[in-house]
Amino acid sequence: MPLKLEQLGQSLQRSLQGVYLISGDETLLVGEACDAVLGAARAQGYTERSIHHVESGFKWHDVINDAASMSLFAERKVLDLRIPANKFDKEASQVLRDWVDGSVGNPETVLLIRTERLQPRQRNSAWFQAIEGAGAVVLIWPLGARELPAWLDQRLQSRGLRLERDALLALAERVEGNLLAAAQEVEKLALQELPQPIGLQSLLACLEDTSRFNSFDLIDAAMSGQGERVSKIMTVLREDKGSLFAVLGALSSQLRRLDKTQGLPPARARTQEAFARSGPSARALLAECALLDQQGKGQHLGDAWLGLEQLLLSMARQPGQRPPSHYQRKLKGR
Repeated sequence: MPLKLEQLGQSLQRSLQGVYLISGDETLLVGEACDAVLGAARAQGYTERSIHHVESGFKWHDVINDAASMSLFAERKVLDLRIPANKFDKEASQVLRDWVDGSVGNPETVLLIRTERLQPRQRNSAWFQAIEGAGAVVLIWPLGARELPAWLDQRLQSRGLRLERDALLALAERVEGNLLAAAQEVEKLALQELPQPIGLQSLLACLEDTSRFNSFDLIDAAMSGQGERVSKIMTVLREDKGSLFAVLGALSSQLRRLDKTQGLPPARARTQEAFARSGPSARALLAECALLDQQGKGQHLGDAWLGLEQLLLSMARQPGQRPPSHYQRKLKGR
């Protein structure tokens, strides 16, 4: 059955499935979801655990043999299978389908599969649908900027902490895009024994800026009209010596696929669909990307990074912002 991350705990309290598939790019959330499955299994007598990494030299029959063998001290076990998303090949598909229908494996063994985000074609495959029908599938999507404060607040409360609203928003801004760092900051705050609720000044005194962004965070910010966030992410990417052409490539790819949102994280899909309905035309924006590409290669006058920020701010509908072609025409007219 398909489960949302927040539904997993209640599902584990009701019953333990024979197969779990936990998929997503948020390492922290995937790991914690798997830990929840392992904890529930231990509580029900699954005291043995074997870890298998699907990498070079891996053999699927080792997993099958492991499932069939039990130690002298345990009658139930968990097979913790860690598999890259690109390793779900023909052999993997067959073994997983055989496992689900009972041809291989052991009814006293729980199979826990953890992997990165799966592509739409993989989620439509026979092996995925077999697991979804007979076990539990948890797809974990990245947390958006709007979702992060609530997630942080819940995590803080679990550690007995309360932050004033402005402090909570400041913390979210500092750790955005880096949930591992967010979890570490919460633990650090728990050790500080600060007066509750924690105010902004107290927070800033013991906080580091650990935000991390990628090209798609930048594009999401532009398409959702978040001008200040665009400028912040641009600053971080430039300070981290990010690649201009990587950002341009991601932006061009998104613009060419504005009407194809299937398989995207839900928040990103909604943002892209709204932008496609009301934003500038994709064709005009792609022409601006071509200009920036030429600027980046020294074929046209102008600072390509500055032009990229101008383009993204104009996409975000910031007052007074013009696309880079406007300034290029002025440079040529000198």
